[in-house]
Amino acid sequence: MSRTMDWEIPQEIQPKPGEWAFDLDRALSAVLGLKAIVPQDAFTAGTLGTERAGSGVLIRDDGLVLTIGYLVTEAETIWLTPADGGAVPGHVLAYDQETGFGLVQVLGRLGIPPLDLGIGHRVGAGDRAVIASEGGRRHAISVRVVARQEFAGYWEYVLDRAIFTAPAHPFWGGAALIGADGKLIGIGSLHVQQPSGREQRRDLNMIVPIELLPPILEDMLSFGRPNRPARPWLGLYAHDVEDAIVVVGLADSGPAVKAGLQPGDRILAVREEPVSSLAGFWRKVWATGPAGSEVVLRVVRDDSPIVARILSADRTRFLKAPRLH
Repeated sequence: MSRTMDWEIPQEIQPKPGEWAFDLDRALSAVLGLKAIVPQDAFTAGTLGTERAGSGVLIRDDGLVLTIGYLVTEAETIWLTPADGGAVPGHVLAYDQETGFGLVQVLGRLGIPPLDLGIGHRVGAGDRAVIASEGGRRHAISVRVVARQEFAGYWEYVLDRAIFTAPAHPFWGGAALIGADGKLIGIGSLHVQQPSGREQRRDLNMIVPIELLPPILEDMLSFGRPNRPARPWLGLYAHDVEDAIVVVGLADSGPAVKAGLQPGDRILAVREEPVSSLAGFWRKVWATGPAGSEVVLRVVRDDSPIVARILSADRTRFLKAPRLH
């Protein structure tokens, strides 16, 4: 998402220092602008673009920055911008497909304090918070947590207890969700809409909770990814429609393409287990075993039943790995 620095959040929803029990400006200074350049031949270039912009949050004195992974996946060039201007280079350390987090190392001095992690902080509906992209108060919004609930993404992604906040921030990618105690409680991932009665829809941000980071942080720093068996990846994009999962797209050269799946196919079951929700579908796929396992789908195409046998893969094998510097 491209942006210019002349925009400003309306004053009435900007956070005010007197409304918070922590040093608001100090906390917001840890939120950095992030720009990533991805090579044209990268696997994600076609879907996520070759120039990506968002935010990242300084979480350690040694220059470790936490962001959302889709901004930095396969990136070769990273620039980080503090609120007071200037830019310093960084490089990608890791990204995790399961949580959605990405890590970047700053290659220079920033002279700003990191934001502490809100580990153990119980985040629930009704809690006050601030969601901020780079640029201080003028790029921050006072929000409420409206829900903690499951989120399923069409790109083979599920969070058990994602955080949803309102009002929605217009530049959510990698934004910091800061709790009432001034600590980081999540990283912005998406803009979503939620039904709110009489066919109206409410704009929300979906936030990846910080509680998912500690179990994988050291592995990500050591190995570039969590040290666990990779989930089986199909390379398909899907939505749940009525009582079936509908294929809406396919990753180029991915396992599902090779198995002959097509957009419009309706997936009814994984082996003999019926599926009716997107989250349930992904979980049944992952339950078949590690990456490389055969995933058997029962599909309907043009009213005809089909059995698709897909040899799953490790998604990271399709991506350019972070380069050591």
